[in-house]
Amino acid sequence: MDFSRLQTSSKIGDGWAYPPAEARKHGWLDVDAEAGHRIYWEEYGPADGEPVMVLHGGPGGACSPEMARFFDPARYRVILFDQRGCGKSEPNVAAAGPAAALAHNTTADLIADVEKLRDALGIGGRMHVFGGSWGSTLAMAYAIAFPQHCASLILRGIFLGAAEDLDYLYQGNAARWHEAPHALTAPGAYISYPDEWGELLSVLSVEERGDVMASYKAIFDMVPANEEERAKQLHAALTWSLWEGVISNMIPESASTGKFGDADFALCFAQIEAHYFANDLFITPGHLLGNAATLASIPVHIVHGRFDQVCPLTQASRLVDALRGAGAEPATYVVTNAGHSAMERENALALTAIMDGLPRLGA
Repeated sequence: MDFSRLQTSSKIGDGWAYPPAEARKHGWLDVDAEAGHRIYWEEYGPADGEPVMVLHGGPGGACSPEMARFFDPARYRVILFDQRGCGKSEPNVAAAGPAAALAHNTTADLIADVEKLRDALGIGGRMHVFGGSWGSTLAMAYAIAFPQHCASLILRGIFLGAAEDLDYLYQGNAARWHEAPHALTAPGAYISYPDEWGELLSVLSVEERGDVMASYKAIFDMVPANEEERAKQLHAALTWSLWEGVISNMIPESASTGKFGDADFALCFAQIEAHYFANDLFITPGHLLGNAATLASIPVHIVHGRFDQVCPLTQASRLVDALRGAGAEPATYVVTNAGHSAMERENALALTAIMDGLPRLGA
């Protein structure tokens, strides 16, 4: 049988409106002398362009130059940076270990880092804040703390981080999977990605699957005493990372794991996520939607994939309901025929169209 005409990717491919670009400037900024944190940043576009602060996902996902392609290079001054503990920021979980990299690593710390980066780069007025997945969470938390600095919020793949949201992604039918792996005993991403789900659970014993996130975190918190334990920890990190990486695309690209299959990336991504998830994202439950009135005072643009299994569409629906309850419609609300990743074709096209259509600052 000939399957050669079937669609093999849902990513944007050569559909970008703007070409790849090189950073005009880059550097590191010391943000925490006590814990030794310094964050890596890059700047794209004209120095006098409208500033856009880009907040990457994860937590622990790091930024990449491709993230600058959503923005008109003649209009926007785009700031990318790696949040504490990941990417090129130091100390890095993979290089320095979690004890150093996760110290003073909370949402409040990351919000403070955005302010310090603004000041260091001379951004005195309002800026656009652009974030997806965890980046949408951090963008909303930042906007609640500093609404006066936000000209607009451009959010993709809304992540509210409630217990039910994390259970959908990491718990599902795990506790009873050994009895009936394909039984629909609870909602969860496992329904659409059963093989990948089996890989995630294969790291854990039947008993450990009663709380998947806690069991993985126990492996990540372990201080390896030998090569066997070190290998176990790395395998767990890679498995955690690949689970989210593969299911981020409506059409899984298992043969091309990209950054999610890189050992250093996986160690950062998995351990920082587990650190934040075990601590309610370091955000008081209900804080984001409870401050919908503040968010509603800023133009909020939302792009969310209908088939998103990392952050199901219900999370965007809850945010939209909260904004409407505060008396404001989202400035844009686009539900795309896509999955979670910003690099899914329809998500990338929608985000670019929003950025192209924003009213110019100062106009």
